[in-house]
Amino acid sequence: MSFTQKTITLPARSRGSHLITSDIQSALPEIASYRVGVLHLFLQHTSAALALSENWDADVRADMSAALDRLVPEEARGQEGALYRHGAEGPDDMPQAHVKSALIGASVSVPITDGKLATGTWQGIWYLEFRNAKHTRKVVATIQGEKKA
Repeated sequence: MSFTQKTITLPARSRGSHLITSDIQSALPEIASYRVGVLHLFLQHTSAALALSENWDADVRADMSAALDRLVPEEARGQEGALYRHGAEGPDDMPQAHVKSALIGASVSVPITDGKLATGTWQGIWYLEFRNAKHTRKVVATIQGEKKA
């Protein structure tokens, strides 16, 4: 059993759902050296998330962002009867960003088979950013598995 771990810095992106499969593969050439294993990705932030979903049609990413906005609506702070209290980090610190992050999650795991990510035909790794301004995000990538002979 072998382990590899490194921290990946994702390109700064603003609010939305972004396909990052190629970013992850480029940052982790070590994947090719594993016969079988698991890639675990952990996002070190509380106002963004990681997910596995559609990798072909960008409309799906836009639909996901819209659906999350309907489930957890943005609201102007300071209103009587407001839904959210938190706002300590300034105007771009949207309380609903933390709720969305908790609902979607901060990690994904993907099997590795014969040196490649074993995603389905239409699956990709998504980074969902819930704040308006562009932010640099860090992902801890851990590979566990059996290396090729």
